[in-house]
Amino acid sequence: FIFTSESVSEGHPDKVCDAIADAVLDAHLAQDPESLVACEVLCKDDHVVLAGEIESSATVDAEAVTREVIRTIGYTDPQARFHADGVQVINLLGGQSAQIRQGVRRDQEIGAGDQGLVFGYATVETPELMPLPITLAHRLVHSLAEARKSGEVSWLLPDAKSQVSVRYVKGEPREVTDVIVSTQHSTGFSQERIHDYVATRLLPQALGDWYHQDINLRVNPTGAFSIGGPEGDCGVTGRKIIVDTYGGFSRHGGGAFSGKDPTKVDRSAAYFARYVARQIVLRGLARRVELQLSYAIGLADPVSLYVNTFGTGDASIAESFARRFDFRPAAIIERLNLRRPIYGATTNYGHFGKPNLEWER
Repeated sequence: FIFTSESVSEGHPDKVCDAIADAVLDAHLAQDPESLVACEVLCKDDHVVLAGEIESSATVDAEAVTREVIRTIGYTDPQARFHADGVQVINLLGGQSAQIRQGVRRDQEIGAGDQGLVFGYATVETPELMPLPITLAHRLVHSLAEARKSGEVSWLLPDAKSQVSVRYVKGEPREVTDVIVSTQHSTGFSQERIHDYVATRLLPQALGDWYHQDINLRVNPTGAFSIGGPEGDCGVTGRKIIVDTYGGFSRHGGGAFSGKDPTKVDRSAAYFARYVARQIVLRGLARRVELQLSYAIGLADPVSLYVNTFGTGDASIAESFARRFDFRPAAIIERLNLRRPIYGATTNYGHFGKPNLEWER
């Protein structure tokens, strides 16, 4: 079978929103580690809308944070509608509902901030213990961003997408069959020049040993891509949840990550489920494993835990091992040290598979 995953760059409009939301979260946690934050963002043209609920003793200039994120991503051209110094920031952030807050207590029995279910996944098919298609898709757009920021390629602009298709035989990846790269670019550059760069420089660099000359490559399939980011398309927080996780190779509970403090199990429990899945694979209990956890609002212990090894290990042994871990929100927060301003490092190119993240160690 052939399996396909996609990734997007930090300049993609949805990722701009995710980055702003996580920066607002980090700014509050830097001053008040007990901050309760649920920040949502919408970007379109020259407008940025912040909305959500925050309970914190921190004093944060959300507008200044927003502009700095946009500037860091690379939207600084004053001729464009969306740029760091020209956007209008509409701040609709308010306080958290007291009825929700009563379920999140400040002791060892912190209750889940909401009901929900999360999945954790790990596989031996890459050194990162991640599925190969999403790993390669991330490498492509990350390499584009590095080439743009270093000045190596002068015509690259922040918005980009990639898609990678991998042929599997008996459950093991054998070859990359198809790649799509869409990258925003300055005006005045031909599509032939852009295609040549992607084909001869980007693909061999990003795909490494998985590169071969018979890959079916498509570059900017619609033609010119000079208008991008929130000027080309509306961005909203939490709309790239499959990009953020396993590229569709594992199931997803539906909850987004960015802008949420660690009492929200959509985020913290998904991180810990990945952590436990990695331990199962690292200990040789399975070559591929998926965990599902579910929670009820205000309750600390999960409602359910399910472990699936897809026939690559003894599921009952893997589940017995998983049940040795403490899945209560407070225990997860303590074990992974989640009350720190670390979330900006998670926003782009996946929340998993990056060795600098606590749940990947």
